[in-house]
Amino acid sequence: MGIVNIEDELHDQLRRASKVSCRSINAQAAYWIRIGMLCETNPTLSFTEILTRELQAAGVSAPPLTPEPAGSDA
Repeated sequence: MGIVNIEDELHDQLRRASKVSCRSINAQAAYWIRIGMLCETNPTLSFTEILTRELQAAGVSAPPLTPEPAGSDA
């Protein structure tokens, strides 16, 4: 494990994002690093496709979402 030197503004963004995501600051940074690396190494995949692939690899299965019909008040 090492220390990563980042700008103060990025650290503030990490702190804010970690609260929303219920992660520690370090876990949020690790998540952003991992997702960024996956996006760079799989440029033809969307963020959603990458996330879906990672969730499936972890054994997480969720039913597919179906779009709501146009004009519904839901």
